[in-house]
Amino acid sequence: MADKFVGTPIKVTTHVNQNEDLIFEKSSAGKKGYRLAQLDVPAIDVASLLGDAVRTDDLGAMPELSEIEIIRHFTRLSTWNYAIDLGMYPLGSCTMKYNPRINETVARLEGLSEAHPYQPEALSQGALGIMKLLSDCLIEITGMDTITLQPAAGAHGEFTGILLAKAYHQAQGNARKRILIPDSAHGTNPATAAMCGYEIANLKSNAMGMVDLGELERMVDGDVAALMLTNPSTIGVFESEIHKIADILHAKGALLYMDGANMNALCGKTRPGDFGVDVMHLNLHKTFSTPHGGGGPGSGPVACKKILEPYLPTPVVKTNADGSLGLDYNRPDSVGRVRAWYGNFGMFIRALAYILANGPDGLRQTTEDAVLNANYIRAKLEGTFELPYKTRSLHEVVFSDKLQAKNGVKTGDMGKRLIDYGFHAYTVSFPLVVAGAMMIEPTESESREELDLLIDALKQIAREAEENPELVQQAPHTTRLQRLDETTAARKPILRWKAPVAKTELMVDTAAKEW
Repeated sequence: MADKFVGTPIKVTTHVNQNEDLIFEKSSAGKKGYRLAQLDVPAIDVASLLGDAVRTDDLGAMPELSEIEIIRHFTRLSTWNYAIDLGMYPLGSCTMKYNPRINETVARLEGLSEAHPYQPEALSQGALGIMKLLSDCLIEITGMDTITLQPAAGAHGEFTGILLAKAYHQAQGNARKRILIPDSAHGTNPATAAMCGYEIANLKSNAMGMVDLGELERMVDGDVAALMLTNPSTIGVFESEIHKIADILHAKGALLYMDGANMNALCGKTRPGDFGVDVMHLNLHKTFSTPHGGGGPGSGPVACKKILEPYLPTPVVKTNADGSLGLDYNRPDSVGRVRAWYGNFGMFIRALAYILANGPDGLRQTTEDAVLNANYIRAKLEGTFELPYKTRSLHEVVFSDKLQAKNGVKTGDMGKRLIDYGFHAYTVSFPLVVAGAMMIEPTESESREELDLLIDALKQIAREAEENPELVQQAPHTTRLQRLDETTAARKPILRWKAPVAKTELMVDTAAKEW
């Protein structure tokens, strides 16, 4: 394998260790991780007890290892699952930031982690207090009037927000039937609108990747319920004429919905409620550092202006006459419950811990650092990769594979090659408005040293794409399983697992084919 890495830089990260044998390959007869006293009763004949249920194949024999071998084996295997604790996630739009350990410590406090949703309100004042304080903080951060914490994720928040808009229009006597969605939107936006029963109209971007105001004015009429806008957009650009966008919509009775996935670029700097947004969702797992993906669950609170308050999901936290907190279920115009209980409470604790630990100045600093890191990457890689939009980047930057594609190397190839350098890939082929997109969002979590490692790796990959394109096209080379047939996997997935044969030299190959 050494000849494949001729010319690679010295600084290759060691975030992930892929070179770990199967546990069957480590096994030796007689090894044990325990020691028991001799039996003082007759041994049991397992076959006579289990009959036909007794395994007779070779896999009936479990691997035999010492305790330390087992511990080290599974610890090393755990690094195959790339994690923020190992290295950076360059995933654009996902905002995969570090989750501070203080959040986890607070969330594990016994009175909070073991609180039961059926507890009487009188015994739940601490939990209700957390929900109330988090709500107040998020309302202040977004500049909105009220909020629901119920939605379980960002897409669920979108769904809830559009339900609020629909209920509002129905109450006005005009249900309306169409949602406008820019061509740079997250894929969940059109899916949400369709699930809520709306027709979808695509809004073209202008040359700077922003909303085309002329096209927006032409398309907004009495049938348009809302515009679903991501701001900053998925190319990392702030809609500089956002006030005009809001004015155009409001003049025709339509609402401005903001996808808050990129709030990490605005937090502490500007407030959506102040520039005309009527309803928006937040991703606590993105902006406020609660666990993301498999470490979730997520949380997608929806903040809105007062005109939408009557339609919020039930229940909402209220302050009683005696100053105690309670839950208000008497909401005749509510869209109903969208989540069991009150939302993902453990995420509320973590997000509030993050907000209080940072404070207003700290939240502003995280935003500034995230924007600085993205523009540092942009400045270092401009010229190495094509930059389709010259508009100033905020928290993320989008390149394209146009220069490398001349040699047959695509964005997906370079993403897979990054694995050989110890990095998770950036976001590949998104946003769709950019052909061959390479979307990078470093967040505020990363040091300059880590950013330089990523930059060096990407520059080296660009050189490889020019000098030895097949090297990149066939990546990754260091993983136990190399490039799989993704087209066949997508079109003809094998969804039922079959146990591999006992011969250890075939196990990896068999598992790869059968999954």
